[in-house]
Amino acid sequence: MLFFGAESFVSRLLSKNLKIKIYSIIILPVVLYECETWSLALREERKLKEFENMVLRGIFGPRRDEVTGEWRRLHDAELNDLYTSSNIVRVIKSRRMRWAGHVARMGEERGCIGSWCGNRREREHWGDLGVDGWIILGWISSSWDVGM
Repeated sequence: MLFFGAESFVSRLLSKNLKIKIYSIIILPVVLYECETWSLALREERKLKEFENMVLRGIFGPRRDEVTGEWRRLHDAELNDLYTSSNIVRVIKSRRMRWAGHVARMGEERGCIGSWCGNRREREHWGDLGVDGWIILGWISSSWDVGM
């Protein structure tokens, strides 16, 4: 049985490209399972960013400072430059918006909108959509004639 722990990211036996593929193909889907239904507080967003930065620091390793010559940890901005994919919180928010579009297109005849939204007139159980979420959901609703 293959065990892939945190020490595997630090290992020099695997290339950085392979570590990034393992992270994006194996670890991220497990972490983001059912993220479409999450209501994230700022605390959870911060913890997810910390997790992602911890993994990326293991993948990319420390850097030698050009001025002092000492080894140092990579800063968050440097990690974002090295890792070209979207950060984990953006992925969650985009998946939530995509899921909201699917639910809105299903229409009331399938009964899905009422169970997801609760009472749409009183806007109960909408969760943390934010301003952008309401704008997008309103556009979806008017485009497909779902009615909010």
